[in-house]
Amino acid sequence: MVEILQRVNGLVWGAPLLMLLVGTGIYFSFRLGLFQVRKLPQALRLVLADDGSGQGDVSSFAALCTALAATVGTGNIVGVATAIKMGGPGALFWMWVAAFFGMATKYAEGFLAIKYRTKDANGQVAGGPMHYITIGMGEKWKPLAIFFAISGVLVAFLGIGTFTQVNSITSSLENSFAFSPQVVSIILAVLVGVIIFGGIEAISNVSTKVVPFMALLYIAATVTVLAVNAHQLLPTLVLVAKSAFTPSAALGGFAGASVRAAIQNGIARGVFSNESGLGSAPIAAAAAKSNQPVEQGLISMVGTFIDTIIICSLTGLSILVTGQWTVEGLEGAPLTQAAFATFFGNPGALALTFSLVLFAFTTILGWSYYGERCFEFLFGTRFILLYRLIFIAMVALGGFLQLEVIWMIADIVNGLMALPNLIALLALSPIIIRETRQYFKER
Repeated sequence: MVEILQRVNGLVWGAPLLMLLVGTGIYFSFRLGLFQVRKLPQALRLVLADDGSGQGDVSSFAALCTALAATVGTGNIVGVATAIKMGGPGALFWMWVAAFFGMATKYAEGFLAIKYRTKDANGQVAGGPMHYITIGMGEKWKPLAIFFAISGVLVAFLGIGTFTQVNSITSSLENSFAFSPQVVSIILAVLVGVIIFGGIEAISNVSTKVVPFMALLYIAATVTVLAVNAHQLLPTLVLVAKSAFTPSAALGGFAGASVRAAIQNGIARGVFSNESGLGSAPIAAAAAKSNQPVEQGLISMVGTFIDTIIICSLTGLSILVTGQWTVEGLEGAPLTQAAFATFFGNPGALALTFSLVLFAFTTILGWSYYGERCFEFLFGTRFILLYRLIFIAMVALGGFLQLEVIWMIADIVNGLMALPNLIALLALSPIIIRETRQYFKER
């Protein structure tokens, strides 16, 4: 089973998809004049000045928090640790590359989310790739939209939405407190069920309260670790840059890694973390009370900046400066816990456990909404109850699978979801570029 999944994963995440993911970001970056650098200050101001005055279900800030709830999760803790363990320090560099160009991709997704959104039979906003494919590209492209929606449901049920998050929560709580994974899974399923039956409003309410708190708490902890190991920071950055282009030598419990492994793991884990190009974030962005595609695109772009450029970087550097990445037998969440424990001791490991639980739980909530919108596109509003019941059941099952199998399943369905979205972004790129330039020309 594992060997089959490895082959499928290698095929899906081969050079063509990686080139398409990064290439799409490069294309938008240069066509818009390194937009993610020049317009980042304005994007940050828009997030803080959001007045929620447009049409939609939730404010732009709440939509951003919902998107961050879905992206700031185990990818920031477990995914970064896994990328470094499998690809070496150079994997962090390629995560940065993917995130930098991914910011431009995320802008394009947020733009299209507002421009081509519609309403469902219940009067709620419906948007995302399946809608900007059918409305923007035309009905003849509906099979591509259906493929995206099916992939989105699979990601929600089998990938980022449930198994990876629940497994990270259960394994972390088992290591820290010896809690039963089965019992924790059932408790999580009950909590998720209570919230998701409230719809996007309930999910965004939880997200706007939890996401800023958990992000600031985690950032403060990682900055402390880096401050204590400040003398190692510059050599570590040099190591990251060097390892990005030359094979990483075996060291301690680290078996060494090729440049190809660094690139593949860095980009794949980076996409898993910030979801730029995946097509998930525009589903939340479409619900924003905003009538201006450019402004929502800018706000969406901030999500990738916070998720990867800030949070993933802090995680990766903490693991590297403490030297824990070379310790044999440490991988996933325990690796990041070990980095925290070097300064904070056991309380640090417990604090990371708390952060991981919050990160993963909010990701489950965000992805429940993404999957629901995809499911609704396929089957209509009549079957939303069925979707929610299946999703809750999947959460309950999340603590029963092996970590290796879970990550491979997540990677495979992620790749399947990204492909139709990237095709749509490139097909609609003339509209994005023309209207973006016109917006700033008028202002």
